[in-house]
Order: sequence, then C-alpha cells, then structure tokens
Amino acid sequence: MKLKQYLFNQLAHTFFPIFLGLYFITSIIFLVKIAALTSVITMDFFELLRLYMYIIPTILFYTLPISFFISLVITLSKLSSEYELIVITSFGLNPARILRIFLPITLILSISLLFVSVGLIPKAKFLNERFLEQKKKEANFNIKASEFGQKFGDWLIYINEKDDKTYQELKLFKTEDNKDQFIISKSGQLNNDRGDLSFELFDGKSFYIDEEELNQINYKNLIINDSIKKTENEFFIDSFSYWKEHLTKNDLVDKFTFYILTSIFPLISLFLVVIFGYFNPRYEKNRSVMFAMVSVVAFYVFIEFLTESTLLHSLYLVPIIWFICTYFLYIKTVKYQY
Repeated sequence: MKLKQYLFNQLAHTFFPIFLGLYFITSIIFLVKIAALTSVITMDFFELLRLYMYIIPTILFYTLPISFFISLVITLSKLSSEYELIVITSFGLNPARILRIFLPITLILSISLLFVSVGLIPKAKFLNERFLEQKKKEANFNIKASEFGQKFGDWLIYINEKDDKTYQELKLFKTEDNKDQFIISKSGQLNNDRGDLSFELFDGKSFYIDEEELNQINYKNLIINDSIKKTENEFFIDSFSYWKEHLTKNDLVDKFTFYILTSIFPLISLFLVVIFGYFNPRYEKNRSVMFAMVSVVAFYVFIEFLTESTLLHSLYLVPIIWFICTYFLYIKTVKYQY
C-alpha cells in the first residue's frame, strides 16, 4: 500500500507540471483565436470568458492523453535513473505488477476522455457556433447614422438618425434575380427575440422594380427578418443523436474515430510505459522522453492512415494492432530482462 502511494505521489509530481504547461500553451493558442473575433464582433469580458468555457473540453482532450502518457514514462524513468526500480524489482514487484498499479487510474482517465470527446465537445461546439451566430446577427444592427455602404443581411441600408435601437428616415435597397427592391420608411425599430432578429418599419413605401414593371406598396407596418445563414446544426438534442445522424450519413467518421482512439491511447500504450521507463542507468542513457514523443507521433500518424482506409473498422483494428506490437516489444525487452 505504501509503495502504491509512493508511485502515485511520484506520478502526481510529474503529471501536474506537464499538464498545466500544455494546458496553458494550448489555452493561449485558442485565446488568440478568440481575441481575433473581436475585430469583427463586439464582445465584453464575460462573453469572451463564455467562449473560453466552450473550448475547455477541446483543450482537455488534446492535452490530457499526451501529458498523462509522458508523465507515466518520466515517472518510471526517474525511478530507474535513481536505482529505485531496481530495488523495487528485487523485492518481487516486476514490471507487470507495476502496470497493474497504474491500470485503474489509466482506465478512469480513458473513460473520462471518451465522455469529454464524444459527449461534451459536440455540445460545446454547437453552443459556441450558436453564440457566435447570434453575436454576428447583433453586429449587423450596429448601423451608424449618415454612413453609406452598411448592410443588414442582403439589404444595403442608410439612416438619417439613430437613438439606441430606434432609427429615423430609413432607406433599404436589394437586388435579387434581376429584380430591385427599394424601401423607404419614416422610422424603424430593432427587435431581438432570443436571437431571432428583425427590423420593424413604420409608415413607408416599398418598390419592386424589374425590366417590365414597377410595383409600389404603401405600408403602415413592415417586418424584415434577418437573412443571415444559420449553422448546419440548428438543433442539438444530445451527443448520441448527433453522432448517429452524422455517422448514418457517413459524415465525420474520421473525427469520431480520432476522438475514441485518442481517448484510449494511454490505456493501450501501458506496455510502452515500462519499455521506455525501465533501463539500467549504469549502462544506458535516459532517452525515455524522446522515445515517448516519437511513439505519440507514430500513434497519430498510424490512426490517421488506418482511419482513412478502414473508416469505423479502425476502432478495433488500431487497438488490437497497437496492443500486439507493444506487447511484443515488451516481451523482447523488459520482460526478457526483468
């Protein structure tokens, strides 16, 4: 029990600095992308924070598997370089028993990553797109008085005066299918019904002009709905329905397999942990970090190649092939010596 606590303690000392470092770097990258949106959309601090909350599942997904795997390798290699693993092995705790100690926490991590990647990321992405869509709609109403070239959806718009969301002396123009439409109004009001935006115009005239005739309509009240293109995923019921719909259409197969295979990477790579972590410091140099990074890159290249050729079949082919190869290396190296 004390040995197990000692190993977990060593893992914690290694894992958290690596994870927090990767998390910080990845967060900076995403925050730069979010900040770039402010050049197009006006957002306050809390709205920026809201966008950041939506990308946290993605950041966790990309940082946790790599940081945990490398932390396991570094933990064992550190114990090897300090001759502690040799002492542990001499007391009868062979590499297989070391793996059994780390197996439960690795299994919990992989299950958590599956929940984050397949469950939370689609929902967070949907909420992020809907939020940006609404902000872009609201940005269309940031119309200034006495300025030309401004647009509301497909309409070119010009106003004489503006008081908050009330507009005076409006002119709107649109060309569509060789037909011109021109609208004038004494006043207009901006309406925002839970993101469904519209212009309500009062006391004006609407002209429809084509090559053969001109039609005029006088109106007391006219509503123009926003015509911005909505996102493809207009409704989101749950993650299961989301993946079922896309996989039925043979869509997002590569992303679905990537999420699952990356989530279980630490679990199916446990033999690599002892292969890289076990060495004799008297005769061998510590190259565990380099080997760990190479194996991570090799795994991502492997799943990219196999996913393109086998699609959903890669969900069982990749774990089987990867596990067999790593177990074979384990038998030929660590198990043979220890």
